[in-house]
Amino acid sequence: MALALEWAARGMLITAPNPRVGCVIVKDGVVIGAGHTQPAGQAHAEIQALRDAAGRGNDVRGATAYVTLEPCSHHGRTPPCSNALVQAGLGRVVAAMGDPNPLVAGRGMAQLEAAGIAVRSGVLADAAYELNIGFFSRMRRGLPWVRLKVAASLDGKTALEDGESQWITGLEARADGHAWRARTQVILTGIGTVKADNPQLTVRGIDTPLPPRRVIVDSRLDIDLDARILQGEPCWIVAAGAPAQSGAAQTGQGAAALEGAAVREEKAAAHEKKAAALRAAGHEILYLPNARGKVDLPALMRELGRREINEVHVEAGSKLNASLVREGCVDELLVYLAPSLIGPGQGMFDLPPLARLAERRQLRFHDVARVGDDLRILARFTEPEN
Repeated sequence: MALALEWAARGMLITAPNPRVGCVIVKDGVVIGAGHTQPAGQAHAEIQALRDAAGRGNDVRGATAYVTLEPCSHHGRTPPCSNALVQAGLGRVVAAMGDPNPLVAGRGMAQLEAAGIAVRSGVLADAAYELNIGFFSRMRRGLPWVRLKVAASLDGKTALEDGESQWITGLEARADGHAWRARTQVILTGIGTVKADNPQLTVRGIDTPLPPRRVIVDSRLDIDLDARILQGEPCWIVAAGAPAQSGAAQTGQGAAALEGAAVREEKAAAHEKKAAALRAAGHEILYLPNARGKVDLPALMRELGRREINEVHVEAGSKLNASLVREGCVDELLVYLAPSLIGPGQGMFDLPPLARLAERRQLRFHDVARVGDDLRILARFTEPEN
């Protein structure tokens, strides 16, 4: 199973929205076939392993297949893998864990067992879950797994007071950050970061067959059409709507009211002109307003889940970071801490003051590692934030 997980990891950057799955086929203690899931619409891990075994001239009848996720039992973009395993005459199938997809959810293993194949599940399940944490999140909650990344000094500052932040962490940490970007389907930021840093938010130094989609939270559509993030692959821009327009002057309106209506209409026209220019350049605008005239962040996460996004990687400023945490949209923090002190500067989260310490948001350390001279901390909220 550990070898199957290694094969699954080979598909890290190509399988979305499908899970990353690996399979090895063993007979008489020898691996006779192996494979991992291919891009959506192509062969799953089990099919790849069967093909590999056949290509080597190996007979799989009576062999054991170790697969990192329960074989699918439904017709999706490809035929059921459970059927293929039955037809191939496997003697035993060991799965790391069950498939959370409601269309499978135990049916794959049940079909194998009904065909006389010995089955077992629950081997290295934790490792298999981590590999597909976003897929499990989307299947179980209808929401992507949201990972919020920040790089800070040891005293918690992400930039100087004037916004200078390049570079707080070292080369190794920055390269590691790109690896986390690469495994996601969406890199999300806010208009504040776009204006302050003019970032590209692309993956660099890693070949990404499926480049993450850049998503910008921009309530009023303030983005500059020449922003670097708008170059290259199209973006999704999430807004709250055009400025409120006023119709013809009502009886009794004063000059100030009329002037205000004219300004609103002018802003609305400018908004629509920019929206048209963005669409013409290939970008998509999503209007998801909340009652306060801002972007409805929980609704955004639901929409991303509907669009089959498994993992979201956030790189934003302290205001959007705080809003996402406050709205319960963040599952874990990816924090890089540099061994330096900055003093006065910009922090990680612009959260409101607490009345009591008991109100603080609790997390647990999931993983702590040294990356170059910096410290990488993966911390998860102790209770579901959604």
